[in-house]
Amino acid sequence: MSDNQSWNSSGSEEDFEPELGHPVGIAEFSGVLSKWTNYIHGWQDRWVVLKNNTLSYYKSQDEREYGCRGSLCLSKAVITAHEFDECRLDISVNDSVWYLRAQDPEHRHQWIDSIELHRAESGYGSESSLRRHGSMLSLTSATSGYSATSTSSFKKGHSLREKLAEMETFRDILCRQVDTLQKYFDGCADAVSKDELQRDKIVEGDEDDFPNTRTDGEFLHNNNGSKEKLFQSLSPKGINGIDFKGEAITFKATTAGILATLSHCIDLMVKREDSWQKRLDKEMEKRRRIEESYKSALNELKKKSHFGGPDYEEGPNSLINEDEFFDAVEAALDRQDKIEEQTQCEKTRIQRSSPVPSGDMYSSAGTHRFSDKVYRREVEENGIVLDPLKATHSVKGVTGHEVCHYFWDTDYRNDWETTIENFNVVETLSDNAVIVYQTHKRVWPASQRDVLYLSAMRKILANNENDPDTWLVCNFSVDHDNAQPTNRCVRAKINIAMICQTLVSPPEGDKEISRDNILCKITYVANVNPGGWAPASVLRAVAKREYPKFLKRFTSYVQEKTAGKPILF
Repeated sequence: MSDNQSWNSSGSEEDFEPELGHPVGIAEFSGVLSKWTNYIHGWQDRWVVLKNNTLSYYKSQDEREYGCRGSLCLSKAVITAHEFDECRLDISVNDSVWYLRAQDPEHRHQWIDSIELHRAESGYGSESSLRRHGSMLSLTSATSGYSATSTSSFKKGHSLREKLAEMETFRDILCRQVDTLQKYFDGCADAVSKDELQRDKIVEGDEDDFPNTRTDGEFLHNNNGSKEKLFQSLSPKGINGIDFKGEAITFKATTAGILATLSHCIDLMVKREDSWQKRLDKEMEKRRRIEESYKSALNELKKKSHFGGPDYEEGPNSLINEDEFFDAVEAALDRQDKIEEQTQCEKTRIQRSSPVPSGDMYSSAGTHRFSDKVYRREVEENGIVLDPLKATHSVKGVTGHEVCHYFWDTDYRNDWETTIENFNVVETLSDNAVIVYQTHKRVWPASQRDVLYLSAMRKILANNENDPDTWLVCNFSVDHDNAQPTNRCVRAKINIAMICQTLVSPPEGDKEISRDNILCKITYVANVNPGGWAPASVLRAVAKREYPKFLKRFTSYVQEKTAGKPILF
């Protein structure tokens, strides 16, 4: 029989099994799965290949020739279907965890079935395969050996006492045997004494009565004609010279002494065993505590290493509580503010080192900004925060047309909007109307947001000549076939309007209107549905913190861009 064949207990040959780790006849299984990369980029589509009990992934199907980006051997992997997300499966090997999402629950079941099939065919994952490879026998043997050893060890003290009782029984038996032998020896001694007495009487008789020796030399005839056995001559050191009774008493005493000594030794052994048992119990308790500490530390380490994983991000079953969520968002926003502050300081340093342009310029935008007012109303729908917001703001030196132009034109978007990761114009409807898709930078643990909206700018005609010059930018969410929602981002819904009025104060004398005579009054109205499952307290805190900063950042940018340039009414 070859090495890769096995026999059952009855001696019949079982089915042929391939060598461990080399499945035969299993087709390669591959497809697109979303893989969790990190808390910055979230879920990303990857080409995943299942082959030879190994799961590998590539950035795309076209890049397979450049080699995989990672792989997992499934021999000792743990595959877990997510409890709440019907499309997600987690594959872990020791501390390495892959979070994967299929297109739908059916595809997830296909992947799980294929993985289990590869594991089973390679000799892992089933009890029958363990039995085929002898692991079940080894496990049973090891368990039986340990159980027997442990039972013997724990019952050793009890067994020693049993042995002592057995020795006491043997002692009684031995004593009875010695008594029997003593009686036998006493009987023998009495018989010999009687024979010697009778012989002495025969010797002391008359010579005529002395029996004659027969030719056979075995018997003597007395005068009465009777026949008696001739006793051999015994020396004084014969049977009568041995004190059988004394010897028996000595034998008893010796045996009793041996048993007493053995009993004492056994008592010492039992006491020593009790001492060692106590030490063993202490060591086992110490080991148990160390193992518990190790498991606890390992769990904490896994929790920290996976703290940026999908189970700790925003979601209906997130493992992070509201306070931790709030603290994480605050910390991320503080880091962004610090980066933005450093960037602004660098820009200011460059501006100070460059020559100041001639003409009207407002280098310090704060000098020309008036107090802001922000109004909010708390509104929730199905647990989602929909707080409408209205903010009023006034800035000197710019017109309403200029403010709306820089707010609407996507060419300047990245210059003042620091929360956007990327954006693109999906469709241009007219010179003043476009459909824009943009994704915002993720603030972990909140999910990344994207928004698809139509942005339009127009001038509002005045009813009479005394009304101020008014411009309007309106952004509201729409749907488009070229920008469908994805699993990577949560699609937010917006309805935003920026209304800018230009107020002009007449110049003194015959002077021309300059930027000193211009004041722009801004009214910003926003109604945002962020979607997702972020806590209401976090959303309100972020809105309270970010909206004033947004207005400050944007108006400062507009002042810098328009300084020294002709006025655009």
